[in-house]
Amino acid sequence: MPRSKKRNNRQGGQHRSVQPFSDEEASVETLSHCSSFSDSASTVEEGGDTCEESTQEDFEYKLKGLIDCTMDKCAKTRQSAVEGLKTAMANKLLYEFILERRMTLTDSIERCLKKGKGDEQRSAASLACLLCIQLGSGIESEDVFKTLEPLLKNILTDGSAPIQARQACATSLGICSLVAAADVLDLYATLECFESLFTKSYVKGDGTPSTFNAQTTVLHINCLLAWALLLTICSNTEVKKILNKHLPKLPSLLDSEDVNMRIAAGETIALLFELAREMDPEFEFEDLELFCTKLRTLATDGNKHRAKTDKRKQRSVFRDVLRAVEAREFHDEIIRFGTERMYIDSWVKKRTYDAFREFVGSGMNYHLQANEFIRSIFELGPPLMVNATTLKAMKISRFERHLYNAAVFKARTKARSKFRDKRVDCGEYI
Repeated sequence: MPRSKKRNNRQGGQHRSVQPFSDEEASVETLSHCSSFSDSASTVEEGGDTCEESTQEDFEYKLKGLIDCTMDKCAKTRQSAVEGLKTAMANKLLYEFILERRMTLTDSIERCLKKGKGDEQRSAASLACLLCIQLGSGIESEDVFKTLEPLLKNILTDGSAPIQARQACATSLGICSLVAAADVLDLYATLECFESLFTKSYVKGDGTPSTFNAQTTVLHINCLLAWALLLTICSNTEVKKILNKHLPKLPSLLDSEDVNMRIAAGETIALLFELAREMDPEFEFEDLELFCTKLRTLATDGNKHRAKTDKRKQRSVFRDVLRAVEAREFHDEIIRFGTERMYIDSWVKKRTYDAFREFVGSGMNYHLQANEFIRSIFELGPPLMVNATTLKAMKISRFERHLYNAAVFKARTKARSKFRDKRVDCGEYI
């Protein structure tokens, strides 16, 4: 009997050491249950409610296992569990589940930020941001942020901390402050924290450019973008101070060797121009013509020593920046999700959308449909309740789609036929 009992214990130990929530497996497991808002509605059939409840219970059971593993002694197991939780929160709304366990999750993130290294701290910082996004603006997210904010700032400003962790903390601190910062003075202190880092990339007092390695440049870019995000919720008085202080210096970042720094600086400048003109329609920038010439050069950059993809991306962005600065226009974007659509019609809205999409990734459309907090930010109203019958009625059949494509192809062919026919009179082209 004792030997049998010992064997059972050994089996239990082996089962725990297998680490069922490894990085890859955790992502697969969570993604398998994180169907989109519309897809889950369209697949409900007779008796589907029971199946959905069973799936939800199984999903929550695995999430509980991931939360337990964030306290494991093995750093690899902790990081894998954090990555699994990140995937789940990015792809599914878990408000009720998280609300009951927010203190446990906060303690886990705090432990990973304090005792973890590099990658683990990076993952924990991202999880903190997703936790705030899930909870939305309110007392719960404020309590989470009060606990984690000092740690995020300490890592961000610690020159000896792993650079990847500092980069992640910069981006997470920006989003968390947007969601959960309750004190205006604390918000301004965070802005100054970001400024203390990205301003190091400004041109030096003697006119010589500042040079940093690639990783440090990424840190400065993250700080600049997070800083720009928080400007969107600042008072007009604070924005005026920032305009006077930084708008004359930001153009120096357009000469950076890093294409992402040039793009981040250009988009931030366009955002500042937009904010300035909202406060004062008669706002004028000193040496505007010279500045527009510089933007026009970046919008048509053809330097051979730069990669084609970098030039293409830069030209696309700076065409929009030039249009914003010179003509006060914004190139609208349409975001379609489910049965709805959203217009990105300002630089403020674009910066906010890009910031959330960076964390939520492919789950952004789902959160735009189901997350009340994100919907409130973009003024989309309460989530729409779309049932399976409505979706089925709106969905075009494969046969109808085939007929439509065939008709379009036929019309296009007829319209172009005169240019393909060799018998057509070509005198007008001679």
